[in-house]
Amino acid sequence: MSLMRMPRGSALDEQRNREILTHVVRAYIETGEPVSSRAVARRQAEPLSPATVRNVMADLEEEGYLYQPHTSAGRVPTEAAYRFFVQQIAAQAELSAADREWIQRELAAASTPEEVMERASHVLATVSRGLGIVISPPLARSVLEHIRFLALPDHRVLVVLITRGGMARDKLIRVERPFTQDELDRTADYLNRHYAGWTLEAIRADLEAKLGHDRERYDRLYANALVLCDPKLLDVDPARQVYVEGTAQIVTAPEFADQEHLRALLAAIEERRRLVELLTSCIESPEPVHIQIGVKEINLAGEHLSLISAPYGQANQFQGSLGVLGPLRMEYERAITAVAYVARLFGESLKT
Repeated sequence: MSLMRMPRGSALDEQRNREILTHVVRAYIETGEPVSSRAVARRQAEPLSPATVRNVMADLEEEGYLYQPHTSAGRVPTEAAYRFFVQQIAAQAELSAADREWIQRELAAASTPEEVMERASHVLATVSRGLGIVISPPLARSVLEHIRFLALPDHRVLVVLITRGGMARDKLIRVERPFTQDELDRTADYLNRHYAGWTLEAIRADLEAKLGHDRERYDRLYANALVLCDPKLLDVDPARQVYVEGTAQIVTAPEFADQEHLRALLAAIEERRRLVELLTSCIESPEPVHIQIGVKEINLAGEHLSLISAPYGQANQFQGSLGVLGPLRMEYERAITAVAYVARLFGESLKT
């Protein structure tokens, strides 16, 4: 997450004021109620009068970190306050022993890769009070364990792939010329012997390099393999790669009491392709966990949402992504550490 730059002369220049803002955000996350100066004064290690805290909160409101929903009410954090809060706690947040054991139990109980992803989305939904989202690797980035081709009529080939971790993926592709089953068997045998443990992207790049270096030396087998390993032909509809859980709980969040915002949220959840784009962007992020407060890319509902996401993979080859999309009022320490830990477990599972 990129660091916030404090304006010169900001109220946040003082350590005391930063602590007060942190307490306000934490109290609001815990209670969901506007936070009074008296409640903040009780949280301070350094004795402060409610009047002193009230003055600081007024300064923070003036700078856009807090707002007062009603004249007689306490203060509520803004997006800027949540960004500040996450910046303060992200580096120090640690996963609790109870959450670590619970996550391990949940994922260990799964018997198939698909069930692991379903359980992971459940875990992430639980810790965020929002959506838990897991995106399986696109076929181009999947690590191949075994591949098989079946010839079908009308220039069609059924491709069956077993990826690392035991996930079976199949795709019906249409090719420009017909293949005999013998050609397909010889191509599959070659790929299984020479490229087990490679991604389809890497396989295709290696085949292209060999053909480009000495086309005469490499026979039709290589050209066949190049055609049949084309990720553009093999990739499936992104909507089929997304595991989402938590819709029922996020729609009951106070942020979506407004019917227009609720409709926008439900539309965003239904548009799985947008969720894929959002979470895939974290792969390009330099941080191990990407945190975005306010997700305007979605639609009207995005201003009330936070996204915490992380890529997973092995040996610095990121293959998929996972995360939470939840209300601004979220247990950030718990969500951030859970996302990081589940991503790590996924990466380790890809090695086995």
